[in-house]
Amino acid sequence: MFVIGDKIVYPMHGAGIIEEIEEKKILGEIRKYYILKVPCGDMKIMIPVDSSKDIGVRAVVSDAELVQVILTLQGESSQMSTNWNRRYRENMEKLKTGNVIQVAEVVRNLMRTDREKKLSTGEKKMLSNAKQILLSEIILIKGIDMHDANNIVDKAI
Repeated sequence: MFVIGDKIVYPMHGAGIIEEIEEKKILGEIRKYYILKVPCGDMKIMIPVDSSKDIGVRAVVSDAELVQVILTLQGESSQMSTNWNRRYRENMEKLKTGNVIQVAEVVRNLMRTDREKKLSTGEKKMLSNAKQILLSEIILIKGIDMHDANNIVDKAI
């Protein structure tokens, strides 16, 4: 179980800091929730404590692991399907894992594809969401702002 002040990642939403752990009655059921403050977008998220592990909630990665993320961003693009629908599904599966390396791969591949040929509306939205997830974790690891985190990603790619 995490405690107040822990920096955690909620897959598909990004990283944040646990501000509170509250008991709430929702749909007639009393459960404990992590109240997560996300640095991007000034958003608060409630995550049920008892199902957080099943959802894939994890601690943010270390500085050493962040080096691997940067190397992933700098690395060669992965082979992606030419069928946008299949490519979209494959990228969505990577994002759902919550694995920071896989999120970095999606950001890298989509940013490079967008430079070569414009992405579809769906893939642009996916890139925006994936980048937001990655940036939120970098912000919390490094203690920097959105602009500096964005520069790290852009320079690496």
